[in-house]
Amino acid sequence: MSAVFSAPPEQWNAPPALAFRAFSEADVLKVAAIEADVYVFPWSAGNFRDSLFSGYRCIGAWVDKELVSYAVVMTALDEAHLLNLAVAKDWQQRGVGALMLTHIIEELKAIPLEMIYLEVRPSNLAGRRLYERFGFKQLGMRPDYYPALAGREDALFLGLNIVPGLNIAPTKNT
Repeated sequence: MSAVFSAPPEQWNAPPALAFRAFSEADVLKVAAIEADVYVFPWSAGNFRDSLFSGYRCIGAWVDKELVSYAVVMTALDEAHLLNLAVAKDWQQRGVGALMLTHIIEELKAIPLEMIYLEVRPSNLAGRRLYERFGFKQLGMRPDYYPALAGREDALFLGLNIVPGLNIAPTKNT
């Protein structure tokens, strides 16, 4: 038996075509369901509603009508803080996280902002690799930041300069 593929072989592993838009209160239960599926200590639907009502940038990525990724970004003055970014399990390892992060960075450059900050667990190797690929640098560490199955886990505090020519120097603790 042979298989018939509609796309040429070089496109079999190509990232999907994503449609980006702000997610709304109507999407919160879908967002929270993905969150609960991918994180041991997930945000609640209430956390996402609070983010919407606080005016944070709440971005979703869809393939057709399926929500496959989301992010929550807080902006203030000339900086942004990426509070949450997740990709649905069935869509991981397909370039969706990189496409979402690219979209976020381009959107924030247009505001314009100078820096994007985020925290990531040291144990989140996929997240750390993604952020490193985009040029995020470790600026510090936040001890005991995250809940963990056995106590607490530190957070790596990362930053990315999105203004050409502006350099940042890492610090020991933030």
